[in-house]
Amino acid sequence: MNDWTSGYVADIDYTHDFFRELTPSHLGFCALSKGHDHALNGAKLTYCELGCGQGFSANLLGAANPHIEFHAMDFNPAHMAGAANLARDAGLDNVHFYERSFEDFGAAPGLPQEFDVIALHGVYSWVSEQHQQHITDFISTRLKPGGLVYLSYNALPGWAPALPLRRILTNRAEQGTGPLSDRIAEAVEFAHQLEQNGATYFTSNPALSKRLSKMKSAPANYLAHEYFNKDWTPFHFEDIARDMSQAKLKFLGAAEPRDHIDDISFSEEQQLLLQMERDPVQCESLRDILLNEQFRTDVFVKGKLPFTERGAVGAWFKTPLALTRHYGGGEIKLSWRRGDIAMDQDQYGRVLTALSQGPMTTRALLESGAFGEMGWADITRLLTLLIGDGYLAPSLPQEGLAERSERCRAFNKEVAKRSEDSESLHFFASPVTGGGIALDRFEQLFLLARSEGKKTPSDWADLVWQILAPQGQRLQQDGRILETAEENLAVLYARANAFAARRLPLCELLGLTLEPPVTAARRRGKAVA
Repeated sequence: MNDWTSGYVADIDYTHDFFRELTPSHLGFCALSKGHDHALNGAKLTYCELGCGQGFSANLLGAANPHIEFHAMDFNPAHMAGAANLARDAGLDNVHFYERSFEDFGAAPGLPQEFDVIALHGVYSWVSEQHQQHITDFISTRLKPGGLVYLSYNALPGWAPALPLRRILTNRAEQGTGPLSDRIAEAVEFAHQLEQNGATYFTSNPALSKRLSKMKSAPANYLAHEYFNKDWTPFHFEDIARDMSQAKLKFLGAAEPRDHIDDISFSEEQQLLLQMERDPVQCESLRDILLNEQFRTDVFVKGKLPFTERGAVGAWFKTPLALTRHYGGGEIKLSWRRGDIAMDQDQYGRVLTALSQGPMTTRALLESGAFGEMGWADITRLLTLLIGDGYLAPSLPQEGLAERSERCRAFNKEVAKRSEDSESLHFFASPVTGGGIALDRFEQLFLLARSEGKKTPSDWADLVWQILAPQGQRLQQDGRILETAEENLAVLYARANAFAARRLPLCELLGLTLEPPVTAARRRGKAVA
């Protein structure tokens, strides 16, 4: 390793993934759910992402949230160059990238003195203790009072059985020669051979076979950064809480809304055990033992401002909500740690049906009768479950939608153009939710074709094939590579028609189409002011 990497993998670029937990509106909802009167509904907000990787999340959030100034850093110059290029091409003037280490980031020119949000996804587990201290020092001096920190990390006890597996992998990769991606593949295959030959370590830990199977199909850039950094630490929650306390932070709650509802994660007996634990830090540690937790998504706050009961209800009333998963009626399946979650089909269906017409606030849903005769506790539970399961997303207010839509359209068009040559970018920015919505390469190209005047799903499929064929790319079906143009086009026609029927209406609701606003509105048959 070169000295500038500090043992962090730099041979293979990080992925371009987006994680909803980074979304300001999502963090605001989690804070509201845990009773914190946050300031993320205000103007002139500042957001900092530490260890931003490719910077894709920061760019996407910048497009969807023009009222927020985003500052993102990473030590890898290739990552920062690519991120800056995307920001430039998409015309994002509120996203700023810094090629810096954690140690010297605080001295970067133009950096705000304080932030409303500081976010780190996974990074804390992958850097040295020295860099962890630099991170907590930065948070201590740069987070505003009342501000939020999103911190996710590999957790114990869930990772404990896999610690020897990581040692097997890293030792094997260090012994090999050639590119890191080849050495990673050989190390995973070696571990698989140990498992197949009856190594007692694997037979005594059957869950590892499932983990190893997933690793065999995972891309090398994910495996490199997840398993092969020099520093790699799964944490007990109490150790993280201690580190954050150095910066005057206290644990607020999980960035996973379903973890705000205990009875879908714990039995009655387990809930009694948790209620008997008076120390909040030890209570969280006990939760991890009961769940065998292996990855935590924590939100910490620098000075919690509790709502009054009336203030909390008012904040819930003002929260806009948007449908983020197709709903055409019928059965709704929600599940979490203990399996399927019991629900009233009629109650949940009414809410999803109402939101299929467009985003609405909780108050508007209540006034429309979507909640029927439900009590307030049941209403907040229903919304929390639907948000946690990905049916809904907390969203941004109607004010400012036109500007957000134009900026998202420019950003999403750049993403779609890049998808002509690559399938590395899997998300569009939504001006409605303020976050990212997953769209695969074909769905992006269908929308691009539509924006270029291709009117029918068959036309969209034809354009996609015109892009794929010269590159020598072919589709697969039932494990077989399709060789002829007719076979490939048949699959593309089917996918385009399915997209038009199920996903396109949702894309229109979420502002993901690539046409100028007037064109998109006319296509939906709506008047344009």
